[in-house]
Amino acid sequence: MTPTHFVFSSMFMLGLAGLAFHRTHLLSALLCLEGMMLSLFIALSLWTLQLNSISFSASPMLLLAFSACEASAGLALLVATARTHGTDRLQSLNLLQC
Repeated sequence: MTPTHFVFSSMFMLGLAGLAFHRTHLLSALLCLEGMMLSLFIALSLWTLQLNSISFSASPMLLLAFSACEASAGLALLVATARTHGTDRLQSLNLLQC
């Protein structure tokens, strides 16, 4: 495993660990998801550059577009949660309550 692959794998695993173990606020969960998407974007961009293939050149931009859509949906949910519940703590959200 090259050092570049190790760094991006570590970035992804740190984001995943932060998402799994530090789930107190919705904003921190969204930031962990963004860190994971950023590491995937950079790794996919470097992989495309190493292959020197034109057919894979649209993949990083497609991932970046989906990441932007995910971020906007997450922020909309954060605002809606903060308005209705008054906080973004994940423990205060009850999925069984309408």
